[in-house]
This record gives sequence, C-alpha cells and structure tokens, in this order.
Amino acid sequence: MSGLPVSEMLREYQGYVLAYRLRAAVGGRVAPGGEQLSLPEYAATRIERQDLARSLIKHGLDAGRMRRLDSLSDTLMFGFWLNPAEVAAFLRAAIREGSHPALGRPDAFAALLTASERARLGDRGVQQVCAHHLACLTLAAPMLDPDGLSRAWQRIEDTIPPLFLDELVASGIA
Repeated sequence: MSGLPVSEMLREYQGYVLAYRLRAAVGGRVAPGGEQLSLPEYAATRIERQDLARSLIKHGLDAGRMRRLDSLSDTLMFGFWLNPAEVAAFLRAAIREGSHPALGRPDAFAALLTASERARLGDRGVQQVCAHHLACLTLAAPMLDPDGLSRAWQRIEDTIPPLFLDELVASGIA
C-alpha cells in the first residue's frame, strides 16, 4: 500500500465506502458483516492484509492464514469495483436478494451519497461518480467478450471520480 500515491489509497477507501453503502442498501446476504470501517481502521486492516499476503508468498501457503486473508479481503471488499469475477458474484447475489435500483439507475446510485457529498460534487460530479460506478458493474456482463470488456474498462477510466467522501473531508485529507 505504501507504494501507491496517497490519492490512490484514498480512492481505494472511497471505493470501499461506496461498496459498503451499496451492499447495505441491497441488504440480505450481500449486506456487510460489520460496521463500516473508519479511514484509520481501513488502513490498519489493509496493511494487515498486505503483510499477510506478503508472508504467504514468502513462507508458503497454509489454510489458516489463507482463511484470514480471505476474511480480510471480504472485510475490505478488496477488488469489489474492478474485479469482473467479484462484480459478477455480487450481482448474482444481489439479484437473489431482490436487486436494488442503485444497480442500474444513476439517480438511485446518487442516493447512496450523503447530501454534503452531492453538494461537494455538484451535478456534474454526481453524474461522474454514478457513471463510473455503474460502469464498474458492467464488468460482469462482458467477461467472455474481449471487446465488451475493453469498452467497459474505457468507460471506467473515463469517469474516475474525485475524492469527495465526508469521512475524508472531515479528517482534512480531501
């Protein structure tokens, strides 16, 4: 994590928070298992995950540490937005839970943002955030279509949102 620019680390946390909010909105079996992590809690958990992964590579795999790595990955929702397999698994589970309008409607996704986040972003910024995250959800569909996957990645890269979360502004980071 230390090799990433600060803005990328904060974007990772921002992605975690939005994934948390979306999973909580869908509810049921896709609802997060615990409370939303604060930025310092997220960072500590992320460092623990990184150290564990490094240790597994260096010292070999064992079942207990692999389960811990999986648990930390689940807590962090690591790879939630940009991993086609994770996106596909989430969408399948969300559909089983009855789906949610935020999975396809920009206005419903925008409702996941706080009022102050929407105000900070402005209309254009909210549109960008929604377009970006809804584009991420399209990663599930074209997994077998290289052209579709390329188009989905291009939409994602074209709509990377700024840092805007209340948690980041309140801590004076963003």
